[in-house]
Amino acid sequence: MLDREGYRPNVGIILVNQKNEVFWGKRVNEHSWQFPQGGIKHGESPVQAMFRELHEEVGLRPEHVRILGRTRDWLRYNVPEHFVRREWRGHYKGQKQIWFLLRMLGRDSDVCLRASSHPEFDAWRWSSYWVPLESVIEFKRDVYTLALNELAVVLFRRSHETRYLRQHVGSHRRGQPDPQSSMSREVPEV
Repeated sequence: MLDREGYRPNVGIILVNQKNEVFWGKRVNEHSWQFPQGGIKHGESPVQAMFRELHEEVGLRPEHVRILGRTRDWLRYNVPEHFVRREWRGHYKGQKQIWFLLRMLGRDSDVCLRASSHPEFDAWRWSSYWVPLESVIEFKRDVYTLALNELAVVLFRRSHETRYLRQHVGSHRRGQPDPQSSMSREVPEV
């Protein structure tokens, strides 16, 4: 299923653990690493495709994750012609993707790379959110950068907003700030 411009609708998944590390899968029999992704089937919403792909490629179900955000618009990349099937040449340009940011609620042992009969990955690891993208195939790197940057705002804003409460030093008995003290300190939220 291609759109009028020659792009196949697709979803990409940035899965983060409790440490905000990202899931990387190593493509079967290759030395390249990538995020889970896959095509949107006819009649499927991006969310439905994301959950299907998450299960097929990583073995996780909806109860193992929470959606934190998604990209506002489609992000596109062109596929070099030598990667395009002959029957698609002239029509197919590449992929347009909606990217989802998911928080892993399950355990590492819930990950199963053999959940489908055609596995995409033969190994996986957690890496820093801002891991260098050299191991990602070159023509996808710009889209990965765009998706990571857009969704980082959601991920890191949330953790900063809820991580600390502001409390004034020298508070009055009723919990009112001392008007003579302009000092404040950050106190971990309980």
